[in-house]
Amino acid sequence: MDQAEARRHIQQKMEAGDFSSAFTLCENAIAALATPQDSQTPATQKQDKIEALYLAACCARYLEQHAMAHQYLADILSIEPFFGRAFLEEAHLYLSKNNLTDALRAYQRASEANPALLAAWRQQIQLLEKTENKAALRLAEQQLAYHESLPAPLLRAKHLLYEGRLAKAEALCKSFMQENPRHVDGMRLLADIFSRFGANAEAEQLLGAATQLRPHDSALMIDYLLILRKQQKFKQSYELCAQLVAQEPDNMTYRFQQAVEDMQAGQTETAIQTVNEMIAAEPANPVLHILLGHLNKTHGANEAAAQNYQQAIALRPDCGEAFYALANMKTYQFSAPEINAMHALIEANRCSMNDRIHIHFALGVGYEAMGDHAAAFEHYHAGNAAKNAQSSYTPEIMQQEFARQKEICTPALLNRQGGQGCPAPDPIFIVGLPRAGSTLIEQILASHSQIDGTLELPNILSLAHNLRASHQLGESAYPENLATLTGEELYQFGQDYIDNTQMHRAGAPFFTDKMPNNFRHIGLIHLILPNAKIIDARRNPMDCCFSGFKQLFAQGQEFTYGLEEIGRYYADYVDLMDHWNTVLPHKILRVQHEDLLDDIEGQVRQILDFLDLPFEPACIEFHKTKRAVRTASAAQVRQPINRKGVGAWRPFEPYLTPLKNALGAHYTPEPSLEENC
Repeated sequence: MDQAEARRHIQQKMEAGDFSSAFTLCENAIAALATPQDSQTPATQKQDKIEALYLAACCARYLEQHAMAHQYLADILSIEPFFGRAFLEEAHLYLSKNNLTDALRAYQRASEANPALLAAWRQQIQLLEKTENKAALRLAEQQLAYHESLPAPLLRAKHLLYEGRLAKAEALCKSFMQENPRHVDGMRLLADIFSRFGANAEAEQLLGAATQLRPHDSALMIDYLLILRKQQKFKQSYELCAQLVAQEPDNMTYRFQQAVEDMQAGQTETAIQTVNEMIAAEPANPVLHILLGHLNKTHGANEAAAQNYQQAIALRPDCGEAFYALANMKTYQFSAPEINAMHALIEANRCSMNDRIHIHFALGVGYEAMGDHAAAFEHYHAGNAAKNAQSSYTPEIMQQEFARQKEICTPALLNRQGGQGCPAPDPIFIVGLPRAGSTLIEQILASHSQIDGTLELPNILSLAHNLRASHQLGESAYPENLATLTGEELYQFGQDYIDNTQMHRAGAPFFTDKMPNNFRHIGLIHLILPNAKIIDARRNPMDCCFSGFKQLFAQGQEFTYGLEEIGRYYADYVDLMDHWNTVLPHKILRVQHEDLLDDIEGQVRQILDFLDLPFEPACIEFHKTKRAVRTASAAQVRQPINRKGVGAWRPFEPYLTPLKNALGAHYTPEPSLEENC
């Protein structure tokens, strides 16, 4: 009997009220899953196991075996930390024991993980009616009304979406849209599905059409704004946001987004003024205090930023984002009461999964500063494990992508297609892995009178994605289609890059683009911008990889969520960079972070020689340069050169065997004391 048939039998027994027999069938199904079938994909095996455990938990609750039910749910959440039905069933268990506080919290987590669970909203409303939390009650009522208004196929598709079954959600949603092509909520949902698949252009097209049908829908307009921003169409998103604020100047959601747009455009002072005005109107809104903290941190006002984050925590004690923002300043020391407060939130399970992840990383930083490396690693590992469960990243797929770059971007192709791109020499690309010292290099270069320091500009990644998406239209896949692009196309792609990044510049003839992941696309960069310079920021592999593992990245660096994953990524990165250096000799300058620390002036002179720029003493005193810095190293690059981060992995060595193994030949054990004698 296959798992689908087994589930049908279990459900039939449950519908008949025979929970004892159903539970026995569940146990048999779980036992059968202990031996994976070769015919099943890992994703199918995972889904089957979750469903069997879920049905077992339901049966155990009806049989009043509550401890057993809780254990089955814990097993589910260890596999899939955001499985909404597990939180829903957990809430039912608490409610059956009249534990209303924990029941409400679990229902809220269920609807956070899967908003399509109507029972979670209904039960929240019943429980919230007995409390003074009128804002939460109104939100639950609004959400229930919205989701009840959705046609059944869309509600089902949304449920599938939030359980990670994107292909089924897409098929169901598309089928509905064929019969209802102008259904705005269907368009929004399908756009969400497309975006999760990475088809952002298609999502934008759908949302753009939806805004024409329902132009006064605030939530819809924000969706459209965010998809523009996700594609780095900053000019369009900025103009749209200005238009929305002009139409509804009192709309706080629009004004919040305007502040974000100003921050993206480097207009930090304008953004700070906007957020301060919003705080005056809504002083108890923790999100506003967090945004103000980010703005102050970007501007170098660390004391003010810390106060902003602390205020957010005072307003919402379980605000994981604010705790992590304090930790991410790299200079903040948590007090014992703050450590205890975070621990209490984790142990009592009193916060959302997203807050929990942020708190785990914050506790990791806190315990590391205290010298308790075992506790620090435990929290770094827990935070990464939860993030990894949300991710679809696999090292094998990334390795295949790198292999295709090496296979396609040969000297023959690069020579044949070379020299046709935009000749502008303006960009200086700084590539590598995150936490490899690229922000330090950028700060040094931004201290030069002829160089603007910008941001981690995502334009190249967006272009690569669009070239990849063109395969769906019957064209060659990327990077294969680099061989068929015309000279006009190569030139226009390069010119578009120069034009679209202009908004981040301040008038200097050159500018930096420190998006680390651009190393995957150096062949593309060379073809569209043949005169651009490229710097490879390299750091000791153990320091670089472990620093990435400790850092909670918002997006785009999913390989950092596991020690093996980040070790394999580093090894593959070095291999691909070796390829680029072979096929594009003298195009790339490697800058070793440790060499920069040991001899800053010598290394700065070498970098500036590579860029054909004169030496300027301000580059050595980079920490005095006043500019907005938005990466995790913002506080560090405002200090004189130091070696604080060198060897930071060593106290964690007992836990890093998976990283060492994944690095392979790139990990070189340090010599013993005897060998040094």
